[in-house]
Amino acid sequence: MGNKHYRNFDNYYVGRKPKRRRRRRNYGLVIAAAASAVVLLGILIFVLVKTIGHSDDESVDVASSIEESIPEETAEEPKEEVQEEPEEEEKPQLSPEVASFNPGYEVSYVDGTKEIVSEDVISENALLIDVDTGEVVAKKASDTRISPASMTKIMTILVAAEHVTDLDDTFTITRDVTDYSFSNDCSIVGFDVDEVVTVRDLMYGTILPSGADAGIALAQYVAGSHEAFVDMMNDKLKELGLSDTAHFTNCVGIYDEDHYCTLTDMAMILKAAVENDLAREILSAHTYTTSATEQHPEGITISNWFLRRIEDKETNGEVLCAKTGFVNQSGCCAASYSVSNSGGHYICVSANAWSSWRCIYDQVAIYEQYLS
Repeated sequence: MGNKHYRNFDNYYVGRKPKRRRRRRNYGLVIAAAASAVVLLGILIFVLVKTIGHSDDESVDVASSIEESIPEETAEEPKEEVQEEPEEEEKPQLSPEVASFNPGYEVSYVDGTKEIVSEDVISENALLIDVDTGEVVAKKASDTRISPASMTKIMTILVAAEHVTDLDDTFTITRDVTDYSFSNDCSIVGFDVDEVVTVRDLMYGTILPSGADAGIALAQYVAGSHEAFVDMMNDKLKELGLSDTAHFTNCVGIYDEDHYCTLTDMAMILKAAVENDLAREILSAHTYTTSATEQHPEGITISNWFLRRIEDKETNGEVLCAKTGFVNQSGCCAASYSVSNSGGHYICVSANAWSSWRCIYDQVAIYEQYLS
C-alpha cells in the first residue's frame, strides 16, 4: 500500500507538474510585466521631472521677463504706505526793493523799543516798525483794537493783486455798486452806472481817492461777489497769521463791530502789500488818470493826498506808500511805508487823530524823531 500510495503520490506529483510549471510561467509573465511597468513608470517619472523642471525654468524666465517689463513705479509699494517728506512750498521771489525785509509777519519788542510820549504826536494810537529787523522801534497803545476804516483797502488791493491776471480786462459798473457807496456815505472815484472801466482803473481807484465804488467793483470782478471776496480777505489774514486779532466784514472799511484789527496787524498787512510788486506800485502812486470812457472821455484824475501832502515834509527819509482812513470810531488814521536816509525800511501806523492833517503831522513827527 505504501508503495502504491507512494507511486500514486509520485504519479500524482508527476501528473501535476505540468500544471505547476504552467503556473510558474504565468508568475514569470506577471513579474516581467511588473518589472517592465516599473521601468516604464521610472522613465515616465524621469521625463515628467525633466519636463516640470524645464517648465519651471521657463516660468521663472517668463516671470522675470514680466517683472522686468513692469514700470518701476508699479512695482513700488502703494503711495499711501510710503512715508514721504512733505514738499516745502516755494516762497515767492522778492524784488530787490524789499529783499532786506525780515521774513514773516510777526514783530518783536526789544529793550530799545520806545514809548511815544512826545506832545507832537496827538494820535491816541501809534506804531513804528523797523521792517528789516521786525522790531518795534516806538509805540503808543499799539495793541488796542481799532476799526481800520479805509486802511482796509490795503488788504483789498493785496488780495486783488494776487488774483488779477489782466489789468486791461474790463468791468461794467452796476447800480448796486453805486448804491452801496451812496447808502454808506463812502468816498468814491465817480464812476457811473454802465460805465465800462478797466481792472487797472479799479485798482488805482480803490487806493488813491479811497473809492468805495472801485473797491466793491473790484471785489465783484475778482470773486464774483462782495461776500466771497471778504472771505478771501479773511483767508489772507489766516495766511499771514493775523486772524486771532483781525477780522474783516467788508472790503472798503465801513464800520462794523466785527470789522477790526490792531495797529500791528495793519502794519503787517501793509508789509505784505509792499512785498507785492503790483500792490506796491499802486500804493506809491501820487496821481493817476483813469481810462477814457463814454461817460468820462478824458478819464478821471485821482490823487493820493497823504503822499502829496507829506512829500515836502522832513521825515529823515522818503515816504513811498500810504493809505488813509476815517470812521468816527477810530478817527483819522493812516498806514505808511518809508525808506530812511540811511537806507532802512520802516512802517508807521497811527489812529485816532482829529483831522487828516493832524494824522499827517503825527506821522511826520514819529519819522523825524525815531528814524536814523
